[in-house]
Amino acid sequence: MIHALNIALTYGKRVLFKDVDIKFTPGNCYGLIGANGAGKSTFLKILSGEIDADKGEILVGPDERIAVLSQDQFAFDEETVFDTVVMGHRRLFKVMREREQIYAKEEFTEEDGLRIGELEEQFSEMNGYDAESEVAVLLNGLGIAEDLREKKMKDLEGGEKVRVLLAQALFGNPDVLLLDEPTNHLDHKSVVWLREFLFRFQNTVIVVSHDRHFLNQVCTHIADIDFGKIQVYVGNYDFWYQASQLVLKQKQNENRKTTERANELKAFIQRFSSNASKSKQATSRKKLLEKLTVEDMPTSSRKYPFIQFRPERPCGNIILEVHNLCKKVEGVDVLKNVTFTVNNGDKIAFVGGNSLTKTTLFQILAGEMEPDSGHFRWGTTISTAYFPMENNGYFTTDLSLVDWLGQYTPPDEGEIFARGFLGRMLFSGDEALKKVSVLSGGEKVRCMLSRMMLSKANVLILDEPTNHLDLESITALNDGLLAFPEVVLFASHDHQLVATLAGRIIEIGTRGMIDSRLGFDDYLEDPEVLAMRETIHHAVSIKK
Repeated sequence: MIHALNIALTYGKRVLFKDVDIKFTPGNCYGLIGANGAGKSTFLKILSGEIDADKGEILVGPDERIAVLSQDQFAFDEETVFDTVVMGHRRLFKVMREREQIYAKEEFTEEDGLRIGELEEQFSEMNGYDAESEVAVLLNGLGIAEDLREKKMKDLEGGEKVRVLLAQALFGNPDVLLLDEPTNHLDHKSVVWLREFLFRFQNTVIVVSHDRHFLNQVCTHIADIDFGKIQVYVGNYDFWYQASQLVLKQKQNENRKTTERANELKAFIQRFSSNASKSKQATSRKKLLEKLTVEDMPTSSRKYPFIQFRPERPCGNIILEVHNLCKKVEGVDVLKNVTFTVNNGDKIAFVGGNSLTKTTLFQILAGEMEPDSGHFRWGTTISTAYFPMENNGYFTTDLSLVDWLGQYTPPDEGEIFARGFLGRMLFSGDEALKKVSVLSGGEKVRCMLSRMMLSKANVLILDEPTNHLDLESITALNDGLLAFPEVVLFASHDHQLVATLAGRIIEIGTRGMIDSRLGFDDYLEDPEVLAMRETIHHAVSIKK
């Protein structure tokens, strides 16, 4: 159990938390949600003791251990993968190290013998004899190959490091588990494994994630940060969304009815206050009016951008034909004899373990890269808009947001149009004058989506568009793409986006390709597809 008691935190004039009092109890998994900047990661740091609140205290049960998913990929560079995982339980790791040092001595003193007895007792109490097998289970479940386990962390790629750090947090059955974006860099198989691990986990879990499907699968409660407070709802993310929208609508309806009643009373009083025969009724209504109060609606930090893609014209009969596309990167086959045809109305998710394959295909289709061989043809009625996974190259200038967007606005529209468009994408007032070179990752994504909307293209190509977005923006994007009447080609790690949007799945590997009309969840579980996926699976890891 962990209890945040009367927590308050202010940065300058900005209040993040005000008198937050919340208990997180064993056996429950809490999804901590809120808009970007609401303080999700900050609250986890307060819970873990990494930072101090201005007021209040964190209470933890006696001898209970808190484990945290480390965000520093370089903190353990000089440690082996095995040691890094065990360091998640620092007391056990300290005992293990001292125990190894004594056993490494050529001769034991009497003092060494006594100390070993103490260490062995502590080692056993902390299940140290099971550490090696537990580490193996965790790393195997998270896709870390056995030959990497004695390597130093500095020799691993970024995604591999993140997986090891997740294993570190999960190691040793912690009493309280704090996870900030644990599904980042995980493939579907590893996400499923983590989901099942957390389902079996008997202690307290608090998780921050932008993966709506993951929150729906693992959370028993949702802790919503808004209005400077944290409100706990029983149920998963979808239940929270429905419940919170219902509460908001009820308050709005109550205020509307109160306002309408007040206006009726005011009209009667104004009309009949000077009428002697109606004066008593007017006085009575004045008393009723004084009792009516419209409940103040605090300003929410949660805002949804307006995302709507409107094609200038519909697609014709011929959309895209791809024939035998091949491409090597650093001498390794990334695309090999890729062939498919896109039909009218297709919304195709490109999936698979290697993001470079999908990115390379999209870059070729967008005209940013040439294939080594093969060819493709867009129909004459087709106009495309491309969202690249790496977008920093679009934001290297000192242009303001208004001027940057002005590059993509219709020639007959001016600054007022650009400002209005930016306002709908949550850049209001002076924010529209910010230099694009200082934008955050999420702000850059909203700018790139604005650019796509202004293009009025009838084919959208999106490579991981939900990266850096908060849950509200992801929801708005999901709804905008669902409403788009033409063709979408996309890759995303957001399970819910793929499951709700895609009517067709294409998975590309070095040994072949799967082109399926199954829904995403059925595709992942279909026995025939599973067998085919094994056949086409990449055997070679490609470094970017």
